[in-house]
Amino acid sequence: MKNNHIVEGFSKLTKNEKLRLLSGSFRNPAQIEFMLRSFWHVDPDRQKLFDEFSENTISNFYFPFGIAPNFVINGKMYMVPMVIEESSVIAAASSSAKFWSEKGGFHSEVLSTVKIGQVHFIWKGDFEQLRTSFPEIKKLLLERTHPLTANMVKRGGGILDIELVDHTKELENYYQLKATFDTRDSMGANFINSCLEEFADILREYIAESYLFEEQDLQIIMSILSNYTPDCLVHSYVECDISECKDFDEAIAADDFVYKFEKAVQIAQVDIHRATTHNKGIFNGIDAVALATGNDFRAIEACGHAYASRDGQYKSLSEISLKDGKFRYSLTVPLSMGTVGGLTSLHPLARLSLELLGNPEAPELMKIASCVGLANNFGALKSLTTKGIQKGHMKMHLLNILNVFDSDEEEKKKAIHYFKHEKVSYSSVSKLLTELRLQGKPQL
Repeated sequence: MKNNHIVEGFSKLTKNEKLRLLSGSFRNPAQIEFMLRSFWHVDPDRQKLFDEFSENTISNFYFPFGIAPNFVINGKMYMVPMVIEESSVIAAASSSAKFWSEKGGFHSEVLSTVKIGQVHFIWKGDFEQLRTSFPEIKKLLLERTHPLTANMVKRGGGILDIELVDHTKELENYYQLKATFDTRDSMGANFINSCLEEFADILREYIAESYLFEEQDLQIIMSILSNYTPDCLVHSYVECDISECKDFDEAIAADDFVYKFEKAVQIAQVDIHRATTHNKGIFNGIDAVALATGNDFRAIEACGHAYASRDGQYKSLSEISLKDGKFRYSLTVPLSMGTVGGLTSLHPLARLSLELLGNPEAPELMKIASCVGLANNFGALKSLTTKGIQKGHMKMHLLNILNVFDSDEEEKKKAIHYFKHEKVSYSSVSKLLTELRLQGKPQL
């Protein structure tokens, strides 16, 4: 690919012009343009919808849309949609779901649904006077934002509280208005940010009109929601008798399995390297549900990892308890999710996903995503502490490797049969395909 100059006005070009410009950067522009066009939706109206999701769209990037069946959550059966490219994730979620469906299923409850937004500002005036005036300011903030919050209040949400926070010990003259919100079934980003920007205007106007303050004492830095929502929490768990843990793997005794599983969780509590991978396994499941339902998986991940560090050390989000003969594995995680607005309403497959789940309200979706995250993490630890993760992972990865080598259907069939009892690796697959292809050549 060649591209050695600044592109001016790219966003103003038509889609076809952008496509031709980009394709012209390659040695084979016609082939590149054909490939990018091949991923366009056959329905022009549907493609226009996808184009408008983002900026400078020239094609679509496909991810698999899969289903993990047999999730019993609080006694209700779900078929869970998951969007992810990692081959073993849906298999692990499905396996864990089926296993726990025969032992009472998953249990989940939403602990709280509070979200946070902040107006960050610099104040060089008399803070005591500002603090004394804050009750009046707060009243104005709530009254003047009523047109923005009226519909949310009708649905049972809205602004929960506003406080004036002093951060001058950390940063000179730095303060903030910190507001808490309940956005009901929406993710609420636009609602929160609109309220916060209104707060900033009201505060600026109040200072300018008050004889108590100098206008130049206030400088608004920014008004923005926080993706750290430690009070938007869901708790999920699975539980069975320790004696039933013999079912986890026939090659290992129940007590031995429980011991190794407990140690694996404890290691993730004390070692950051293991904790990062441990929690990544949790978000394999959560992210896949978030993507399938049109939710912001990046915000969810950022919040989850921050929450894992809330005590000053990054550690496992899941916990194990072995008491009174019970094996109990649980996950407490902040999940800010929505079921209305944004892509949840616009993306056809996101709408389908929510319909498949029974059109849940946001708290129910939080429970579902949390349970899928716990299922994936349980499946990973179960493999790691018994037969190892690579055997199963590489079996699932086999088709990807075969596709890299452009295998035909007959080669795939023979390879799948061969690797039922052999270890999968790139080199072993390459060797087998070489042998199969040599056998198929005519003898000279």
